[in-house]
Amino acid sequence: MDVIKEKLKLLPDNPGVYIMLDKYGNVIYVGKARVLKNRVRQYFHNTPKPEKVMKMVENICDFNYIITNSEIDALALENNLIKKYKPKYNILLKDDKTYPYIKIDMRDEYPNFSITRKIRKDGCKYFGPYMGGINCKDILDTLQLTFCIRLCHTKITGNKRECLNYHIGRCLAPCAGKTNREEYVSRVKKAISFLDGNYKEAETLLKNKMFYAAENENFELALDYKTKLEMLSKLESKRITALNRDIDADIIAYASNNLYSAVNILVTRKGIMQGGNSFALDEAHMSDGEALTSFITQYYQNHEIPAEIILEEFCEKELLQNYFKERFDKNVEITATKQGDKLKLLLMARKNAQEFLEKSVDKIKHKDDMTINACKRLQELLSLKAYPRRIECYDISNISGVDKVGSMVVFIDGEADRSSYRRFRIKTVEGANDFASLQEVLTRRLDKLKTEEEKFPMPDLIIIDGGKGQLSSVEKIFQEKGVTDIELVSLAKREEEIFTLNSSESVKIPHRDYSLKMVQRIRDEAHRFAITYFRNIHSKRNLSSVLSEIDGIGKVRRMALLDKFGTLDGIMNADINAIAEIDGISLALAAKIKTYLQENL
Repeated sequence: MDVIKEKLKLLPDNPGVYIMLDKYGNVIYVGKARVLKNRVRQYFHNTPKPEKVMKMVENICDFNYIITNSEIDALALENNLIKKYKPKYNILLKDDKTYPYIKIDMRDEYPNFSITRKIRKDGCKYFGPYMGGINCKDILDTLQLTFCIRLCHTKITGNKRECLNYHIGRCLAPCAGKTNREEYVSRVKKAISFLDGNYKEAETLLKNKMFYAAENENFELALDYKTKLEMLSKLESKRITALNRDIDADIIAYASNNLYSAVNILVTRKGIMQGGNSFALDEAHMSDGEALTSFITQYYQNHEIPAEIILEEFCEKELLQNYFKERFDKNVEITATKQGDKLKLLLMARKNAQEFLEKSVDKIKHKDDMTINACKRLQELLSLKAYPRRIECYDISNISGVDKVGSMVVFIDGEADRSSYRRFRIKTVEGANDFASLQEVLTRRLDKLKTEEEKFPMPDLIIIDGGKGQLSSVEKIFQEKGVTDIELVSLAKREEEIFTLNSSESVKIPHRDYSLKMVQRIRDEAHRFAITYFRNIHSKRNLSSVLSEIDGIGKVRRMALLDKFGTLDGIMNADINAIAEIDGISLALAAKIKTYLQENL
């Protein structure tokens, strides 16, 4: 603590980011400050603090700081450092799931409709996000069924052969010159009106088609129209009739019990409730406003930034508005509402957040047992020198020495960090020699400690899938490289016993112990990742071999087919027109490929 006391005296008055470290030098918390001196000193004053903050302070043995030009720069840097270090006591959104949008390529003379999860400034129109049980594919299918717009990416030349969609009344076939631009664009405008929430025309058209199909005893088609009408009813029910104007906003509410917290986001577009999502947070912020700000900056790295965000009163309104303007060149209205329809929406989100928090507390505690507490327990049971925060596990996969691959999976505080996973093609080993393959993989991995430690940080613990033999083979590499700061163990599958370098006897952990379950989870993930990579390589090699037997399919066309369809099943199940979309493959050659595969496989 003497080191900390001396550093506290030297803190500047500037804005910046502070980085808290534990006794092992691990980054356990990153925070931003308008005035570094004031903020960092608060942690070490004898004043009341949130329980989570008090737990964190107990583990602080040192801190660093970085001065920035402004608090906005500090907020951006904080976000980047949280991604980099994944600190134990920060909000870290694990769910990077983005929601689907419908994209209309208005740059095309005959615009096509498709589904995307990324919005770009490219001249296209985007509608969404679609969440809460609404399936984008169903909406596209309804648009095609109702307005005959095209979903394909075929280049319009006017001289192609019309596809099946034209013959069953789902497309006007501009690619075959069956319609003119004026007629097609009028259909596109009607489809856009539908996506804007004007469902009446579509509803009328679908009802007429349903009745016509039923009268002609085409009951299967009539049932399809009925399903689409039910989806329209579901979409209509999401319209917020209480709003006196259309509203494009995200509503974000926060709930806390002083130890854990939760956030609920409701998404409205053009007065229609698109859906919502809740997140359980586990952070050590000094205030709810800071916690909310940290969540928002992470969330909008992967999601559409709306024109307006409706927030709690304690939000850092001005900071967030300036942040969106400076970092994303987006004017976002931050509304800390106190009355009216917007308050009703905020209360709805707050109720969802509170309910989610109440249901999530036991899950969060169980998660702690399965992750952080399991790491602490493992340190104790295996007599590890340090808390195993970063754990790496390695596995080898091959069949009879063919297509040998290795996998590396990474777990931080007991949770998978998939962005850090790595795959290895075995280059120097002949035949099925798992020991030598492990040695090659670990040699390549440990070399990264000298050349790319920023991208490949030093692990606290390495787990090898196998028994004493595998452990000994990797230990030789550790000795050759002079590695002494990384713990090394192996997990033998039959008895689920752990071998260490500290004893000739294995460590047997009770099967119900969370620490063993965590190690098994890590080992199984390494095995899954290796097998997936092996199958991918093996199937592509077999696919390439089969395709080479077809006259007219050379290396370039083989690679194009591999890139587009990936597997033989992918090609066999594909429509001939889809195969013919590849440059250099005609309809005749596409038919030849399908026929050959069906007859010979």
